[in-house]
Amino acid sequence: MINRVILMVLDGFGVGELPDAREYGDERSNTLEGIYFNEKLNLPNMKKMGLYNIEGLKIPEKIEYTIGAYGKAAEQSAGKNSPVGHWEMAGYITKEPFKTYPKAFPDYMIEEFLKETGLPGILCNKVGSGTELLKEYGEEHIKTGYPIIYTSADSVFQVAAHEDIIHLEKLYKICEIARKLFDKKEYNIGTIIARPFIGKEAQDFKRTYNRRDFESENFGETMLDLLMKNQKQVIAIGKINDLFCGRGISKAYSTKGNEEGINKTIEEINKDSEGLIFTNLVDYDMLYGHRNDIKGYARALEYLDNRIPEIQSSMKETDILILTADHGCDPSTLSTNHSREYVPILVYGKQIKNNINLGTRDTYSDISATILDIFGIKKLKGVSFKNQIL
Repeated sequence: MINRVILMVLDGFGVGELPDAREYGDERSNTLEGIYFNEKLNLPNMKKMGLYNIEGLKIPEKIEYTIGAYGKAAEQSAGKNSPVGHWEMAGYITKEPFKTYPKAFPDYMIEEFLKETGLPGILCNKVGSGTELLKEYGEEHIKTGYPIIYTSADSVFQVAAHEDIIHLEKLYKICEIARKLFDKKEYNIGTIIARPFIGKEAQDFKRTYNRRDFESENFGETMLDLLMKNQKQVIAIGKINDLFCGRGISKAYSTKGNEEGINKTIEEINKDSEGLIFTNLVDYDMLYGHRNDIKGYARALEYLDNRIPEIQSSMKETDILILTADHGCDPSTLSTNHSREYVPILVYGKQIKNNINLGTRDTYSDISATILDIFGIKKLKGVSFKNQIL
């Protein structure tokens, strides 16, 4: 009998382009292979779990016998960002895509934003890399106090501000106002992101972990809601609470990076609870994928891999661990955006069958279907693989 699932999401860790990747401009994206073939990568523990055995990967280090189960899943939702990826793995598939702004935001949107927030002006309003835009506009922001506004290939309205110029609470309030404003159907923006940074001049500006995401609440019932309705605990670690707007969550912990996220996960594993521990490890996406930092990404993967034996030894007989992702973010391509990719599924537990190939799943929702099936709760979407692993 399984009493608890530890679901850890490696944010932005894809394992190969989806069939519709061309529609998103992501042909030939493969986050794992892009790192593996461009940087020395040593992941012995994920390798034992079957990471390199996943169908379609050209990595030569396949093994004959894996501990647990392995596979990959396709995304059915419209989009390739964290909210829709997490919602889908939780059983809600987004049919209508959020609106993107490939030529930046039109003047009337900015005018309404200024009117609602009471701000005297903004800087930038471009599509681009946040780190590069800080170099370009950061010093002017310090002089004027105007926030830096930008977007990307995703449906995001990002507000960057120096923590000493626009203090965090004010920045969050600005984003809360923007969230309500851009929920309107004609705008339909998926995520409002507060992007605080520090530093004195262009070369040393650095974004901080005080980032906050204000998600659209236009999503339906998820496994988190169902687990809570069935008296199960849902422990959210990292940005999970933001992604689900605090809904269906019994306890939430914000974290400053992967190390704290892993530490908090192990801390929660060592407690007595029944239900779901749901962790997002954001550094792969935020620090490395978006910055095309292959070496940094590789070292961050190795750090998690080194901690996996500690996670496994902390687990009880009635626990299972699932490692997966929400989308790709291939640091080896010219793009600094998310990539439309399959995500890995690695499953481990003391009661889990070994050497099980889960194949290619049609939707991320197979993860929630399995978790709900384990707890005897009716699934929302997807096909459970419970009987394959137990």
